[in-house]
Formats: sequence, structure tokens, C-alpha cells
Amino acid sequence: MVQGVLVALLVVASFAIGSLYTKVQYLEKAGSVAGRGTPTVAGAGTAGTTPTPTPPVVSLENVKDVFGKALVTFGDAGRKIVFLEVADPSCPYCHIAAGKNGELNKQAGDRFTLVSDGGTYVAPVPEMKKLVDAGNAAFAWIYTPGHGNGEMGTKALYCAFEKGKFWEVHDLLMTSAGYDLLNNTVKNDKTKSGGIADFLKDVFDAGQMKNCLDSGKYDSRLGEDVTLASSVGVSGTPGFFINETKFAGAYSWKDMESVATAALK
Repeated sequence: MVQGVLVALLVVASFAIGSLYTKVQYLEKAGSVAGRGTPTVAGAGTAGTTPTPTPPVVSLENVKDVFGKALVTFGDAGRKIVFLEVADPSCPYCHIAAGKNGELNKQAGDRFTLVSDGGTYVAPVPEMKKLVDAGNAAFAWIYTPGHGNGEMGTKALYCAFEKGKFWEVHDLLMTSAGYDLLNNTVKNDKTKSGGIADFLKDVFDAGQMKNCLDSGKYDSRLGEDVTLASSVGVSGTPGFFINETKFAGAYSWKDMESVATAALK
């Protein structure tokens, strides 16, 4: 009897250890992908790898075409720099790139700890916004489901853009509280429109937000954004373009700035 119990306990313990190992491996893989590697320039390839479907060759004209079809845009495609961000407001590495959820940055590892928290990571999205506000760049934000719980958050961003409040709503959703709301409460549940509207009430009229979300006016826009993202070879989040140069992951602005600086010359 005792021997049987011990065997059962060993089986359960082995399963638990295996599950933990799998989770750790997943997180390590995610961390190794986001923010590492070499920026992809349109037309470049990698030798010696297993053949995979060829991603679209992305030119500046392609990027400008996507910019012109995007819903959320700032500036115009005639500026020296065109930024595209492909994101999901429920995605942890999108939060890291936004720089409004410092605790999550720290949890992701030393290389993602913000400068303001004693680290070296410079979140790229605020730096892009500075260049847009200064009139030196244009910016488009495009959705693709990189984490899976961002549909309602994305529609809230569409509603906010309509009223000139995109950045206010964006920055609040990209906080720790916003991350928790989207991933653990609202998710993609349309019946939770009141919850997201109440969360955003300090920066956006709650009644207007709920009415906009409940109207369904932006339901189909989600798919349109996913198609746009796919057209430039982005299926994971975050994905960035600085003109035709692609950055797949939550790169520090320090690793992106030289491309932007060169474009401004």
C-alpha cells in the first residue's frame, strides 16, 4: 500500500517538474526572440537555415501603402520617416516596447529594465512619438493578435483615435493595470465594454467609449489590420518598421535610433 502511494507521488511530481520545465523553456524562447537579432532589411536573407515560406519583400513603397490604408495614423507618408507599429495591447512585449509598465519590463529581464528604473532599455514607442510630434516622422498603429486578448482593447484604441485621444487611451492600457484588465478581466468579451470604459474614464468619456464599443462599428476593422500586417510579413507582436527596415521584437530604441537618424539626413 505504502509503495503504491509512493509510486503515485513520484508520477505526480515528475509531471509537475515536466510542466514547469516546459513553461520555463517557453518564456526563455519568448525572451530570446523579442529584442534580439539583427534588424531585417527588405530583400535580405539568411543562409544555412531550414527552408521556410518566403516572406514578402518589403519596400518603402509597401510601407507607405500600408500606412495609407491604416486607420490609426499620425502625420503623412511624405515625411522622411514612416514608422509602422504592429501590436496587440494584451501582448507583454508590446507593453515592454511602450514603456508604461516598468514592472513588466523588469520581470522580462535585465536587458528590458527601463533607464528610469536603473536599467539600459529605452522603450521605442515614446521615442517614435517624439519624432512624430516634432514633425519629422509619420506613425501608423496596426493590430494583429500577437497574444490573443487584445480585441476589445484594440477597438477602444480605434474609438479613442476617432476622438483624438489615441495616445491617452494607449498609454493607460499599456500600464500594469491595463495589462491585467485586458488579460484577466475583459479579454475579448464584448459584454465587458462597460468595464473597459470605466477603466478609461479618466482620459475618455465612459459613456462615449461604451457606446462606441457596443456599436460594433470597428468589429470588422480588426481583420483589415491583420491583413495589412500580413502584407508586410508581420504575424507576431510587436513588429516595427522604420521606413523599409524591419525590427521584429521589443528592440531598445538604442538599437533602432541609427536607422531613424540616417533617414533624417
